[in-house]
Amino acid sequence: MIRGRTVAAAVFGAMTLLGCLAPAAHAAQCGSSSAGFEAWKREFSAEAQGKGVGQTALSALMQTNYASATIAADRGQRSFSLTLDQFLAKRGATTIVAKGRQLKQSQAALFTSIQQRYGVPPGPLIAIWGMETGFGSQRGNQNMLSSIATLAYDCRRPEFFTEQLYAALKLIDRGTLSGATRGSMHGEVGQTQFMPKNILAYGTGNLEVAANALNSTANFLKAHGWRAGAGYQPGEPNFAAIEAWNAAGVYQKAIALMGRQIDEGGGTAASR
Repeated sequence: MIRGRTVAAAVFGAMTLLGCLAPAAHAAQCGSSSAGFEAWKREFSAEAQGKGVGQTALSALMQTNYASATIAADRGQRSFSLTLDQFLAKRGATTIVAKGRQLKQSQAALFTSIQQRYGVPPGPLIAIWGMETGFGSQRGNQNMLSSIATLAYDCRRPEFFTEQLYAALKLIDRGTLSGATRGSMHGEVGQTQFMPKNILAYGTGNLEVAANALNSTANFLKAHGWRAGAGYQPGEPNFAAIEAWNAAGVYQKAIALMGRQIDEGGGTAASR
């Protein structure tokens, strides 16, 4: 009986200790409005410093602002619920394919080099480039770090964007990015719109430069199982790599379709 009481007391003490430690381990609490953002930044900054994030990145983090436009965009991604034909029309697929065929010819040496290195043909790379930024013409004008910090604070998907935020801070400490880097609504940067974790893992140079961004995109696809010479339409071996690039089914099918039309040089953007 005494031994049982001793064990019970020890267990209770351990649970009490864990209860005391838990708030400190998760000090930065998510929120659903701008009201708690400044307090969250201070708490997150302390956690990040404890994990080795440097002063350059911490200073940049403390200068971020709550990105209301990013939250609005994150809540309103309606295009991914369209049918494939509607999505192709909305995203200007006919223009992407036509311009893509021209780029395949005018930059043939670049795409040959990429295919030799990574096994990825021009079509899907050009389709991604056109879909993401209109071949570099629309790379976004949001503060990258503010967008990602806001989404890390927001309660909708904090785990995913907290990882992206730590990656962004690491890139700032390295000098690859800065607190002034501009990007799209969710913090994507460069010609083909890379998130920070993917920059760390697959980036090859300055992603504002088209050749670097296309090499990086091919590097990503190869790392996700792309096999040279295999097909990339739905049901074919390389479609899984396209699925890894973007989770939306309609986007995946659009890239596969446009890529095929660019590679084959025939058909219309809406035909299947």
